[in-house]
Amino acid sequence: MIKTRWLWLAMFLMLTMILGACSSGEGETSSGSGDGEGTDGSADSEQVLNIIESAEIPTMDSSLAADAVTMQWLATTTDGLYRLGEGAEPEPGIATDHTVSEDGLTWTFTLRENAKWSNGDPVTAHDFVFAWQRAVNPDTGSEYGPYMMGGVIKNAAEISKGEMSVEELGVKALDDFTLEVTLEKPTPYFESMTTFGTFLPLNQDFVEKHGDDHGLEADTVLSNGPFKLTEWKHGQKFVLKKNEDYWDADQVRLKQINVSIVKETASAVNLYETGKVDRVNLTSEFVDEYRTSEEFRIIEEPTVFYLKLNQEHEVLSNVHARKALQLAIDRKSMVDVILNNGSIPAGGVVPANFAKHPETGEDFREINGPLVETNLEKAQELWAKAKEELGVEKVELGYIGGDTEVSQKLDAYIKNQLEQLEGLTIDVESIPFQVKLERDKTMDYDIQSTGWAPDYMDPNTFLNIWMTGGGNNKTGYASEEYDALIEKAGTELAQKPVKRFETFLKAEKKLIQEDAVLVPLYQRAMAQLKKPYVKNVTANPMSPDYTYKYAYIEGK
Repeated sequence: MIKTRWLWLAMFLMLTMILGACSSGEGETSSGSGDGEGTDGSADSEQVLNIIESAEIPTMDSSLAADAVTMQWLATTTDGLYRLGEGAEPEPGIATDHTVSEDGLTWTFTLRENAKWSNGDPVTAHDFVFAWQRAVNPDTGSEYGPYMMGGVIKNAAEISKGEMSVEELGVKALDDFTLEVTLEKPTPYFESMTTFGTFLPLNQDFVEKHGDDHGLEADTVLSNGPFKLTEWKHGQKFVLKKNEDYWDADQVRLKQINVSIVKETASAVNLYETGKVDRVNLTSEFVDEYRTSEEFRIIEEPTVFYLKLNQEHEVLSNVHARKALQLAIDRKSMVDVILNNGSIPAGGVVPANFAKHPETGEDFREINGPLVETNLEKAQELWAKAKEELGVEKVELGYIGGDTEVSQKLDAYIKNQLEQLEGLTIDVESIPFQVKLERDKTMDYDIQSTGWAPDYMDPNTFLNIWMTGGGNNKTGYASEEYDALIEKAGTELAQKPVKRFETFLKAEKKLIQEDAVLVPLYQRAMAQLKKPYVKNVTANPMSPDYTYKYAYIEGK
């Protein structure tokens, strides 16, 4: 997810998103295991969680969500058909169960009848129909609607291109509490997809009442989930309180979540040390100081960061120039010295410990190995060849990165590494996360630091982004051969797991090794301090990065 999403995208590079999952943004987000055991919150403890985000929420409109920060708080305030449960397995949300037709194309969901919106309206199948149609309606301008639903929900791609009416989308309310979904092709991971923010329901009357203001202020956000957004001071903080009308309110122990927006790590650590926040992400200079603390932990994530290269730029349209950029960066020093938080060099765009071969169980990353290396001598040769082909001696490239402290340090390191190429000057702009998303959308960049967190548990979530014209591609990359590989994996090989997996391996090699579309940087880990009294905050391997529904405070 632009999983922003960076995300959530504390961030080291902000993204676009995703997205990511979705683009991963600069939020205090991570993936991993649960925070402690236990089933009962202490009656003597104040059930208030205090945490940090390092970026503003761009929107709380699920149709327009395209980053990890937004996806995190949508998931905290809204139930879809299913939610992420223990081990990232879907658990019942608004749907109590579902059936799938023999051909895998028709999914019928039975909805609970006791779910309500925070304005008292019942949550019905019509809310899903409205939201999904809105997400693929070209008039809405959604990035994730066409991306997540195109080629999955019947007719979604054609509708998003304006070739069919939204009423022809493969989603239908058979009655108030029965939803029928028709897919374009069998999609074994569709249940997992329904936990993602784009598939959340929307109350039509509420959305239409607020128009363009929907999802931009606390009073223009409607909830049907564990918490309600009750206060939103843009750029400063936001507050969520327990939704007493939630269908599963008995399972929600926290009374309130206070989220402060803090971009400087030193300030965030000070808040943690003085007991004002309960969790903080650490940058490299703080890791060694706190490594021996009982409150220190490192959480590995399946979130990959990379440089996007705008191929509409004359220089970056040259494959030798792009390959030179790939070879110029010392990733090992980057993760050991600049990040120093357990992150590892990225060998491709699909992360390690994420997808296993269906027969052998071997990890995707191990099979494909590192598709990029550090080789400055070879990089200089390719760079010289590119300049000769382009007829230039000196090159100046713009670079957009995040505005957090760590992002700026990392971007300065990358600038230094790239400028080892003879005649290259890199001009870095440090910009807010939301501005970065907008500039990605319009391809207003030369080089962009960004990342992606998975939207569902399958290699496709990292690889189908780069198909020609993809809503989150935004690089100018177009390859019939690459498109054919991804299309084949999603159609004729959809129910042939081994051949499908091997096709994804070939696609990644073409994307990174042959066409050098991206410059892989690192797979993120998160060094954190967490108060021991915070229990049952589950960190997920896909968006949302954290589940707070079952969290509680004990012994504070």
